[in-house]
Amino acid sequence: MQTTPLLKVTVVAEAVLRERLIEEILSAGATGYTSSAAEGDGSRHLRSGDLPGDNVRLETIVNEQAADRLMTQLATQYFPHFAMIAYTTEVRVVRGEKYV
Repeated sequence: MQTTPLLKVTVVAEAVLRERLIEEILSAGATGYTSSAAEGDGSRHLRSGDLPGDNVRLETIVNEQAADRLMTQLATQYFPHFAMIAYTTEVRVVRGEKYV
């Protein structure tokens, strides 16, 4: 089966950022995204009422250029101000033309 190598970008952030982050994802060149609720513990510890709302996990599959644009925007505009994480994972997808 033929597959296309691409990158999955995963962003876990404060849910209040959901709409803004979706705009960033699409502006970077993504053709779509998946959104789901997220919870956990990390360097900033469990969130127990410090801010209203939960966390959101956004995932998108993009080419390397779009991933770089998105990660750069997140690192410069969001990381200094919000509790969030973003990372990429190499993936191989069927029907890769849908993602570029």
